[in-house]
Amino acid sequence: MKPATYEFLKQRFSAYYNGEIQGAGAVYIPESLAEREWGFIFFSRDTKASGMRRHLSFSSPEEVYTYLKTMTPAHVYYSSAYYVRPSAGQMSDKGWLGADLIFDLDADHIVRGPYDVMLSRIKDELFKLIGMLTGELGFAECDLRINFSGGRGYHIHVPTLAVRSWDSAERRELVNYVSGVGLSAERMLAGLARDNGWQKRYRTTFTAELDRIAAMESTEQIEYLRGIRGLSETVAAGFLQNLDAIRTIAANDPEKLLENKVIRSVANAENPPFQEKILAAAAQTDEPVTTDIKRLIRLPGSLHGGSGLRVTPLEISRLEAFDPLIDAVVFGERQVAVACSFDLSVPILGTCYDLHKGTNIVPESLAVFLCCRGLAEMGGA
Repeated sequence: MKPATYEFLKQRFSAYYNGEIQGAGAVYIPESLAEREWGFIFFSRDTKASGMRRHLSFSSPEEVYTYLKTMTPAHVYYSSAYYVRPSAGQMSDKGWLGADLIFDLDADHIVRGPYDVMLSRIKDELFKLIGMLTGELGFAECDLRINFSGGRGYHIHVPTLAVRSWDSAERRELVNYVSGVGLSAERMLAGLARDNGWQKRYRTTFTAELDRIAAMESTEQIEYLRGIRGLSETVAAGFLQNLDAIRTIAANDPEKLLENKVIRSVANAENPPFQEKILAAAAQTDEPVTTDIKRLIRLPGSLHGGSGLRVTPLEISRLEAFDPLIDAVVFGERQVAVACSFDLSVPILGTCYDLHKGTNIVPESLAVFLCCRGLAEMGGA
């Protein structure tokens, strides 16, 4: 990072934390503030040398505000955990009291592509996860605190007392459920169908896979089934002769199909096409974040040093209309010069900017975004 870029980002982040950015909103102060550990990453001219400063604690909101105003961090984190001694230098000395339940949805784990495309894709996962938590796992919408991460995804915080004492194993069971881990045809196809949950999703996915096979050309059908381990051409051909009847049974009484060798093979965890569909029906959340009972998570209302966007708290009713590249942007339209190292196209604040290698005059909001992401430096080429 060039000195001019370093100074520009520090100055703009400082303006935000000192209340000089109109309409930017305040940072969030978590419950039980004195029991939380805090961590910070600061801007550095040498990005490889920048590390986290952690094991800090604050006793009042004023202390938090003063620290942000005077230190100007690039990234702000607080612990999902509650501690007796949050500022202790060793984790074993902190005295763990419990932790909020956290879900992290990051588009980088699911799809690669333009930033706006990734942000749109991860919102689909967010809605699936909210639906599972509130429709199947007993959480109320008011239990969920949803934040745009400021980067490539969303966080869901569940600070309720009912989950605070859960250990990593209990939290992993929850992640396994929403991620569809450990499903089997024997369990999902047996018994009466439920109105929601994994049994319904699994059966819908299973019948869709049979429909997909039925729509293939005959040679493609044989090739697909023979590619599944343990299925011969003879077995595959016999299955295909009865496929219409099998599809009818699958729609009405799928338990009768569990003795069919081909059915068990198609719905097997080692059959990639079917498992890809199961994965698509799951909510793809980051398992290590949820199972870590001592996790540091981004502070809502702070700025993300990798994008300049605000870590934005959201009501569920606002999610559909929320556009991070408009609603999480806090900087304005003042024109500044940046030097791009290659041609690129970037949407922000409702406009798509086609930038060329070399000097470009862009709004300050875009300059912050580009510099934070390492796509440009301040000043002319």
